[in-house]
Amino acid sequence: MNRFIEGQFDAVVIGAGHAGCEAALALARTGFNTAMLTLNLDSIAFMACNPSIGGTAKGQIVREIDALGGEMGINADGALLQIRMLNRGKGAAVQSLRGQEDKNFYHTLMKKTLENTPNLKILQGEAIEILTDEDGKNVTGVLTSFGGILQAKSVIVATGVYLNGSVIAGEWRQNSGPNGFQSAANGLTENLIKLGFNVRRFKTGTPARVDARTIDFSVLEVQDGEKDVYPFSFMSERVPQQQTPCYLTYTNQKTHDIIRENLHRSPLYGGLIKGTGPRYCPSIEDKVVRFADKERHQLFLEPEGADTNEIYVQGMSTSLPHDVQKAMYRTVKGLENCEIMRYAYAIEYDCIDSLDLYPTLEYKRIEGLYTAGQINGTSGYEEAAAQGLIAGINASLKMRGESPLILSRDDGYIGVLIDDLVTKGTNEPYRMMTSRAEYRIVLRQDNPDFRLTEKGRKAGLVSDERYEVFLKRQAEYRVATEIMKETLKPKDTEKILLAHGFERAGGGLSRADLVRRGITLKEIIEEFGGFNDISGDILDTVEIDAKYEGYLQKGLEQIEKAKKLEEKLLPEDIDYLSIGGLRLEARQKLDKIRPQNLGQAGRISGVSPADIAVLMVYLKK
Repeated sequence: MNRFIEGQFDAVVIGAGHAGCEAALALARTGFNTAMLTLNLDSIAFMACNPSIGGTAKGQIVREIDALGGEMGINADGALLQIRMLNRGKGAAVQSLRGQEDKNFYHTLMKKTLENTPNLKILQGEAIEILTDEDGKNVTGVLTSFGGILQAKSVIVATGVYLNGSVIAGEWRQNSGPNGFQSAANGLTENLIKLGFNVRRFKTGTPARVDARTIDFSVLEVQDGEKDVYPFSFMSERVPQQQTPCYLTYTNQKTHDIIRENLHRSPLYGGLIKGTGPRYCPSIEDKVVRFADKERHQLFLEPEGADTNEIYVQGMSTSLPHDVQKAMYRTVKGLENCEIMRYAYAIEYDCIDSLDLYPTLEYKRIEGLYTAGQINGTSGYEEAAAQGLIAGINASLKMRGESPLILSRDDGYIGVLIDDLVTKGTNEPYRMMTSRAEYRIVLRQDNPDFRLTEKGRKAGLVSDERYEVFLKRQAEYRVATEIMKETLKPKDTEKILLAHGFERAGGGLSRADLVRRGITLKEIIEEFGGFNDISGDILDTVEIDAKYEGYLQKGLEQIEKAKKLEEKLLPEDIDYLSIGGLRLEARQKLDKIRPQNLGQAGRISGVSPADIAVLMVYLKK
């Protein structure tokens, strides 16, 4: 194969999925000449699985990406078909936005954004080798299957599920990327192994898409969107006022019987699938086996776009053969006469051990080489985009000679995600959940700009326009907070207190005091007025702050305690294997992961509080 210089760049991003898009935009927008290499231009920002953005904990991640200057939130708002707030009946810490997206339009919008971004070149081609200097310690570029060399100081690998991708349904298997028509990336895995990466095999799956014209929607439960919620992006004015409905239905005993009768034909149970699948997004056959006592499982029928009849059957992922799929889908209420347009499948792919990465997502063995997204063992568009953004920002900062951006666990869900990956690792596709965040009462989706926008600004990614919006919200928040603290006279609060079953107050109460008594801010405003020119989302934030003040205070105290350990840095050249007093497992884990501080060391599986005490003594010496 003849090699030639395709181009000289500051950075190359391999992959144009959700991670690759954020990485490329972060680099180009901070002034670096960037190339994005993708197997297929038509698959840029392609939503290979569910046609939605957000969800529990994921909605928080999207808004954090936006607060840092990323693109996913803006793009999601632009392609919205419907948006809802999940967990309305629960506390504010676990409420999350989830938007149904027009799949094709989402791709079109992101592709247009990328194509019109200065400093960014998009190239269709396959990466087969990551090039390094003679010592193998610094990245120098990427080699394509055409023989083209893209020279670069930084490379971000964001290959998604394409590395040796294998699509499976029943006895049928095809070497390809998702959706069947896209080619897999077969040349890079061997090179990653040569570079020292620990490569393993994961698996994910997707349900069938059925023709809307063959569904009886009249017998299904309608799930409408919400028009009074805030959008994903702080740059968007409001959500669409005309939204497309989704529908709710269920599997039944007949569905389960068909699945059980055909388990011997399932590649998942027959041994054809070797990869580890996602625990929190199992296939329908997995659900039927694991939850044998459940009479039914919930299914959501979600539109794939405004310009198509394809309906995504959320909750019914499978890798069973096509004839079994057809039979089982037709047992579901409303789908008795459905026609399948795209059959469900599982996909296996190669990924790396994320313990090989620094918190910047740079590979420990080679400077300038980063990985982001599903190659790091995660699942989900949002988790991928967050990693792409952080990898892109850190590659940019490193080339500028500036300190990296490392988000702590109290900074955001993105900090939790990356800390889990590089400190604990994952043996299955990692999915973010609110339960993973110990400070979730602080990390709500109504306040990510207050937590992160200054950091994004310092990193050079938050534009003047975004920063103006942030400063305006910040000023509104200060004003609203002061109004919440104002003391109201006892005679003025008497009426509203009695209406809610409370006795007259002996002294003055503030609006925040009334909120803590369970009175909504809306009622308080109707009674006392105030808050002129304060936006609804800021009112939501100050109401939540007042309602959970005690929990927030405890959370902030815990954060301060944790920070003391985070501030105790560990030397890069520390020889853990020779430290007396450390248990053998702790020595081995510490030597492999090489944590940056005592806080991170304490979160490593296999490192006990006693081991941390030994390290503290060692540091004092």
